[in-house]
Amino acid sequence: MEIRSAGIDGGNPFDWGRTSGDYAKYRDIYPPEFYRHITDMGLCVRGQRVLDLGTGTGVLPRNLYSAGAEWVGTDISPEQIAQARALAAAAGMQIDFRACPAEQLDFPPHSFDVVTACQCFWYFDHAELTTILRRLLKPDGHLLVLQLMWLPFEDALAMASEQLVLQFNPKWSGGGEMRHPVVIPDAVLRGFALTAHEEYALPVHFTRESWHGRMRACRGVGASLSPEALAAWETAHREMLEQKAPPEFDILHYAAAAVLQPK
Repeated sequence: MEIRSAGIDGGNPFDWGRTSGDYAKYRDIYPPEFYRHITDMGLCVRGQRVLDLGTGTGVLPRNLYSAGAEWVGTDISPEQIAQARALAAAAGMQIDFRACPAEQLDFPPHSFDVVTACQCFWYFDHAELTTILRRLLKPDGHLLVLQLMWLPFEDALAMASEQLVLQFNPKWSGGGEMRHPVVIPDAVLRGFALTAHEEYALPVHFTRESWHGRMRACRGVGASLSPEALAAWETAHREMLEQKAPPEFDILHYAAAAVLQPK
């Protein structure tokens, strides 16, 4: 499903379905520490029903499944949901995955204890979503917004990869990240109160192949480049990694979380 947003990539279209195979293989990168921070907050644990927005291939519910919560995952891309279902089934996990835009969710009121959104919150219509989430969450429920971003100004290899993405996709707006709290739009804060936040550095381990796949699976590459441009980017990126990267390495990221509750 092709998506356009004026505030993302200069309005250029992207389609996560085009990269769902790479997403399933290369985007499940969050270290165990990332998930421990979530459960240490008492969220996504046994006794809770959790809705994961923009679930993609189900990375968050699959990796937190052992904590005992009941999960529902939704995503606008049918191809992503197909991958999520296949991966969960292969692992023997009972997770309800549905292909549906977040702005069209239609669960009964007070269906969920927690709603999560990881690496996706900027894609939504926040005014519309706030109304929906206030209805779906229990009065004492929590909205948990998460992100994990590489730090190009602190990691030379991340910067080199970013520069190659921009060479082939100059309007890509996903680069240039620095450490900061999760940005919560005003439309959300009119309906939710921010109750906690945290930010911390987190190195993520890669091989040349897994970092190449991680970059290919990003919005500015596999989800948007033409087949010809993608092939050229792949050649250039592999050559850069051969020249600059050891066989295995860490890429410095920062993780951030924001916890909100209905007002």
